[in-house]
Amino acid sequence: MIDIIFHHANEVVIVQIRRNQVLFGTTTYGTKMADISGLKLDFHGTIKEFPDLEGDIEWREKAIERFKSHIKQLDTEDQIADYIIYELRNKGYSPKLKQKHGFRPIKIS
Repeated sequence: MIDIIFHHANEVVIVQIRRNQVLFGTTTYGTKMADISGLKLDFHGTIKEFPDLEGDIEWREKAIERFKSHIKQLDTEDQIADYIIYELRNKGYSPKLKQKHGFRPIKIS
């Protein structure tokens, strides 16, 4: 299991990776973890990432399925963590800490 802490604007975002399951949470209103299907996706950001979904009424479901499919293709939790860090960093999230289960947190620069 790997936990990653991000800062975005005035909130702290937690990403938890367990094998090939990725959970997201925020400390704004108490920490409640949800998989990607429980998140509110930005239409414009999704279309920027997947231009072929523009005009599709099922854009949200297809984007979630693509994310889950990509995660399943990655072999290790470390590869998933690197992918999540790369993607969220490009969206304006600042990665701060990464912690593997049973180990001390490591600062991400």
